Amino acid sequence: MILGAVLAGGLSSRFGSDKALARLDGETLLDRAIATLRGQCDAVVVIGREHANAPTLPDWPAPGMGPLGGVAAALNHARDNGFDAVLTVGVDSVGLPDDLLAVLSPAPSCLLAQPVVGLWPTSAAGPLADLLFSSAKHSMRALAELVGAKAVRLASIPANINTPADLDAAYKTIGRHTHGL
Repeated sequence: MILGAVLAGGLSSRFGSDKALARLDGETLLDRAIATLRGQCDAVVVIGREHANAPTLPDWPAPGMGPLGGVAAALNHARDNGFDAVLTVGVDSVGLPDDLLAVLSPAPSCLLAQPVVGLWPTSAAGPLADLLFSSAKHSMRALAELVGAKAVRLASIPANINTPADLDAAYKTIGRHTHGL
């Protein structure tokens, strides 16, 4: 079984407002990410938010750990609930392939251009916890290296929306948007 996890706990400081609620083609970025995973996973959770159109979990071991805290929360939840692996996407990753799970299989693997998009076996929960409690660099690339994740290159790089200009660029290729609700 595969758990889908939307990493949505960031501060959106470069975006200027809660980018998870920004709209692209009539949907919030958060709802788009949830829909991407629902089509490919047995269950979906949203990490780092209290409210979403899917069950939510807090970052682990604490907020402010970056995407690794979200991945750790998802891996712990997956391990404790009988899932084999976790497919992670950032709330700001737009234009992912409909067959993302197949593209990333088998675990562990992640996108070369956006390692936050990855397929992680639940066995990575322990090594990730060790990484989070160490003085080593806390990055998605460090996790990928630690667990021997294969880096996957896509023909078309998905959008990574960090600023309103990034949203505008995604709009040009995907559809219409509004910054608010």
